[in-house]
Amino acid sequence: MNQDILLAAKRLYDFMSACPPCPDRADVILALGSHDLRVPDHAAGLYLAGAAPIIICSGGYGKMTEETFPKPEGVLFAERCIASGVPESCILIENKATNTGENFSLSRRLAQGRKFKTGIAVCKPYMAKRALATGKIQWPEIQWSVSVPALSFEQYAPDEAALIPEIELMTGDLQRLKVYAEKGFQAPTPVPPEIWDAWRLLCQAGFDRYVLK
Repeated sequence: MNQDILLAAKRLYDFMSACPPCPDRADVILALGSHDLRVPDHAAGLYLAGAAPIIICSGGYGKMTEETFPKPEGVLFAERCIASGVPESCILIENKATNTGENFSLSRRLAQGRKFKTGIAVCKPYMAKRALATGKIQWPEIQWSVSVPALSFEQYAPDEAALIPEIELMTGDLQRLKVYAEKGFQAPTPVPPEIWDAWRLLCQAGFDRYVLK
């Protein structure tokens, strides 16, 4: 993997991970399911720091977990939170979502009747922009912010074997910022031309497994 590929991937990661500062307190934490178990650990840390009284752990099986996780993402996330010291009574589990939109919409249904006005979505770093854009449309009653594990590009996937699937996921996610906003699934998110240039370089290099055709 040459330096041009690494630089382009870092540009996508840094852009997609950037989000406004998260408030100290909210009504609910929503842990968005994925293959990354650092997400529930981060959600648990926020809960234990007093960021919110409730955690919703959301996720069924996704493209990276269907054959690798023994249980739905939401169930495993909840177990991680409990192991970190979060009381089971303070966790709601949504175990059917297969994508980011469903993380929000199905969790919204699960929480029906609860008067949540503010929420912190916790996700993989490079999902930050998509999470914020999705929450605005799929659960609009809540004012969302996003918190992610504090990991640099180099820390997130420290070797080539781990990095390749992450780049493939990032190229797909960046494209979805545009495509899903056009379909009304997410709020619009401006993407600078230099980020699209990096995206095209990665796609041309073969990192287009999850890019919509």
